[in-house]
Amino acid sequence: MPRWTVHLEGGPRRVNHAAVAVGHRLFSFGGYCSGEDYESLRQIDVHIFNAVSLRWRKLPPATCSPSKVPYMRYGHTAVLIDDVVYIWGGRNDAEGACNVLYTFHTATQQWGSPSVSGQIPGARDGHSACVLEKTMYIFGGYEQLADCFSNDIHKLDTKFMCWSLVKTKGFPARWRDFHSATVIGRWMFVFGGRADRSGPFHSNNEVYCNRIRVFDLLSESWLDSPQTTAPPEGRRSHSAFAYRGELYIFGGYNARLNRHFQDLWKYTPELGRWIRVEVMGKAPCARRRQCCCVVGDKILLFGGTSLSGTQELVSDPYGIQVGDRFRLKERSPSDVIELKKFVTSRIRKEKS
Repeated sequence: MPRWTVHLEGGPRRVNHAAVAVGHRLFSFGGYCSGEDYESLRQIDVHIFNAVSLRWRKLPPATCSPSKVPYMRYGHTAVLIDDVVYIWGGRNDAEGACNVLYTFHTATQQWGSPSVSGQIPGARDGHSACVLEKTMYIFGGYEQLADCFSNDIHKLDTKFMCWSLVKTKGFPARWRDFHSATVIGRWMFVFGGRADRSGPFHSNNEVYCNRIRVFDLLSESWLDSPQTTAPPEGRRSHSAFAYRGELYIFGGYNARLNRHFQDLWKYTPELGRWIRVEVMGKAPCARRRQCCCVVGDKILLFGGTSLSGTQELVSDPYGIQVGDRFRLKERSPSDVIELKKFVTSRIRKEKS
């Protein structure tokens, strides 16, 4: 049985940040923290967590051209290809959403903003990003110019730095933001997120889907994935990760239920089976908007928003009232769960 093994205080207090694991280090980029300045342009901050020493450190500001460094933002994504982090999307209060591509070289800790061509996706936040080989895939999010949810898929070929809009086959997944998209083998598994009953436009009539949708990245087709057991409650702003051919989700929030989650679920694709994972040790509190990264056989979870239990009303970063009895607060503790020896099956890999 997996166990929560570490509970650390003192890390960066962030929500809607983005992070990647590189060896035993975790790189965290930007995010939102109440009380900080998001109206003036300043460089995105970078924090590095060492999973061996269990210590955080913050990188000094970059000295390169300002055009090569993203401004401070939240709701963006970060993926890793060949030790290079690709940062895309997100927003701040002054500039709104962004669609400029940035790179961060983890070996040299240098920023870049490569020239790109093709069908560049519109600026947005709350999208997902994942990788197959050397191609980054962007799905969903809330598009600023169109002022609506998206269900498009764009891909970036990092060999040629060329964007393209994927012409998908099959019945597409619903328009949504703050969902998860996780690659296992050649498939992208989409779960959760915030949608609207009116379709792509926001009418405050939110829908939280708990149906797994699968996108075959090679045939570029949407597929239905069987669910042979009851799935988790629909939610947004949860964490998702793949571990040895299975999909895991943790936490999240459902506004219709006014509920934050602290549950861990596992989905086995070849069986279409969800099970709730029982974890020993002291669990992190219920939360959303956190980051969760796999480091070897450990999962590092940090940041997010939780309920403090006070009787005050506050808004989330988008100015939408999210509760009527509690104050929301950012979380800084890092929690680690060990999953070694808790693997029952692997996804079947197609022969090439």
